[in-house]
Amino acid sequence: MPILSAFFGIMIRMYHSDHNPPHFHIQYGDRKVIMDIKTGGVVHGVLPPRLHRLVNEWRRLHIPELLNAWNTVQLQKPPKRIKPLE
Repeated sequence: MPILSAFFGIMIRMYHSDHNPPHFHIQYGDRKVIMDIKTGGVVHGVLPPRLHRLVNEWRRLHIPELLNAWNTVQLQKPPKRIKPLE
């Protein structure tokens, strides 16, 4: 599973040939969360409010790159890394 970005102990990944809607996987410690790329809604799991705000801010900054990464992994190709939140 390709790692797209990592910041503040948060790992952002995408699975090859994953299901729609376009989304990414967040791992923070033992927490595993799925977030919709377009809406920022949590599809599965729960993040503490502070972490949710950080990831959602990162998502808003990188929506075009995330959608491009989604299309790339659907083709079984490695996506480009996305700049972390600083």
